Amino acid sequence: MTVERSLEEITPENIGDALGIEVRDDQRRAVAPVAKSLAEAYAFRERAWPRVIRCEGRAVGFLMAFFDFDFNHALATSEPDLRSGLWRLSIAAAHQRRGHGRYAVAAVAAEAPPPWHSSSHDDLARRRWQPRALLPGAGLLTHWGNERR
Repeated sequence: MTVERSLEEITPENIGDALGIEVRDDQRRAVAPVAKSLAEAYAFRERAWPRVIRCEGRAVGFLMAFFDFDFNHALATSEPDLRSGLWRLSIAAAHQRRGHGRYAVAAVAAEAPPPWHSSSHDDLARRRWQPRALLPGAGLLTHWGNERR
């Protein structure tokens, strides 16, 4: 059975859906609330890419990616260290373990700037996304390194 999934830009019409995404109680220490993510998306609006994850029209999750963020931005003398990755990923408690997270990672990989864009999204997600940290309250932080240079 084919399931229809999509990522939807955050708008005034769906912000309530995004804010309604809540993970399981035991996951709350490791995953930032969507409200915090949306505040950071506003502060980093030139690089943040927040989206509602939908399945069959229902909001089942939230993600926020970043594209071409310079990890050396505070070091005036450093050459740029541009990275792209998944900043936040929250799947609603009632919708976990149904492939929505895997879909979300592949969809972000499809949006990533070249040379990472690939027709083999599962392969790309499996081989090129490298976990860098899982910080309490910060959410999942993964990124591609600076292979682009």
